[in-house]
Amino acid sequence: MAVTRCTKMAYSSADEMVFGRSVTPVKTGLGLEIGAGYTIPEVNYAPRPEAGVSKEKLIKEYERITTDIMARMVQIGAPAVVLETEHVQQMSNNPDWGAEIAHAQKTIMEDYHDEYGIKCALRHTIGDIRESRDFLDLRGDKYSVFMEAFEQCAQNGADMLAVESMGGKEVFDHAILRNDMAGVLYGIGVLGSMDMEMIWQDIASVAKKNNVIASGDTDCAQANTAMYIAGGLLDKNLAHTLAIIARAISAARSLVAYEAGAVGPGKDCGYENTICKAIAGVPISQEGKTSTCAHSDLMGNLTMQCCDLWSNESVEYHGEFGGTTVQCWSETLAYDCALMNVALESGNEKILRDMFVASDLNRDAQGYVLAYPNAYRIGEAIARNGDDIYLRAKNAAIECINIIEEGAKKKLELSRFEAKALSDAKDAFESLTDDKDQFMSDCLTKYKQEVKVFKPENYGL
Repeated sequence: MAVTRCTKMAYSSADEMVFGRSVTPVKTGLGLEIGAGYTIPEVNYAPRPEAGVSKEKLIKEYERITTDIMARMVQIGAPAVVLETEHVQQMSNNPDWGAEIAHAQKTIMEDYHDEYGIKCALRHTIGDIRESRDFLDLRGDKYSVFMEAFEQCAQNGADMLAVESMGGKEVFDHAILRNDMAGVLYGIGVLGSMDMEMIWQDIASVAKKNNVIASGDTDCAQANTAMYIAGGLLDKNLAHTLAIIARAISAARSLVAYEAGAVGPGKDCGYENTICKAIAGVPISQEGKTSTCAHSDLMGNLTMQCCDLWSNESVEYHGEFGGTTVQCWSETLAYDCALMNVALESGNEKILRDMFVASDLNRDAQGYVLAYPNAYRIGEAIARNGDDIYLRAKNAAIECINIIEEGAKKKLELSRFEAKALSDAKDAFESLTDDKDQFMSDCLTKYKQEVKVFKPENYGL
């Protein structure tokens, strides 16, 4: 499929953006329309490790998970739910495993839909298995298995296809540990975008052929890594200002999925999704306070601001006092969505949205930049040079720095450590050329020498 670059915003202003509504809603699954005026819980889960010893045990585990979620949703009167199955490696390395699990899950979901009328859909996120022991192998022997996993899931019950792709990670990992902003920009904004352009044209073709939805990607491998290293307010392993610069760049990368044929909803762990929604108008999934079962963040309410699906990131399946983990977390998500949906129905959605934002706005630079008015500005910076994957990623980084500097003059507090990292990053980005070819040439030479696991052939270079 052809790639159509995004060079303008889907919304005329940031204030138009709210939760539960998107410019281009997505119809999928059993009666669902995502981004069409209501929010929907998206439950994410992982099987217990011992369940992966055989295909039969893994299928049974996912049958239990699916039944538990669907039963709890009906028990509490939730009108709709999305299930996201993030593949464990066995399911993507053996595409028939993923296919049989998708079929088993969808059969259960159809039974609940037919008997109780609950609207539902199944998303399968294929694992990015394109690696050997020592290297990424993005275009090598595993590519055909990777795409076969998408194909078989699409044929056997998955309504939506997604992935957390890893292109550029070998350079990013080297760069982020050295505060090397050119390397972060090259890894996420250039190499990551180049890889996504290749795989998402193929994923979109699979989805179209099988009449399912090519949903979206997320920069979990890079921007989320930066966020996790940065940690909380006591941590100084990585400046939070650098983590949010990586996140801003990641929006230019994650946007490529929609340019190559994906239609949303964006995946939950893409904290960059509000920026992507502002540009592309697609519905998005988000996570925040409900993902504490998987990780902590500093914007647990703020991320609800523009979500269409509301997710828990992932939780291992086991028992809790209130039921199994998936029952407990699906119920929590459903009640959050009920509140947002009442706000939509009563015309109070912008009031609730702004309360979500205000509760986290000045807690940390990361939440400050991702607040929808500032996320919209990052989107404008990307769209301004939307045809150039390098310039738009660089624009995003510089606009991110500008936003933080403005915030620091208001109520956003920066420690000396954070302010110094921001100042150094600003100098680094302002010193970079505007010429994509020159930047590409310089980086290729530099990182071929510095990063032993960097294989340019992974990107057709």
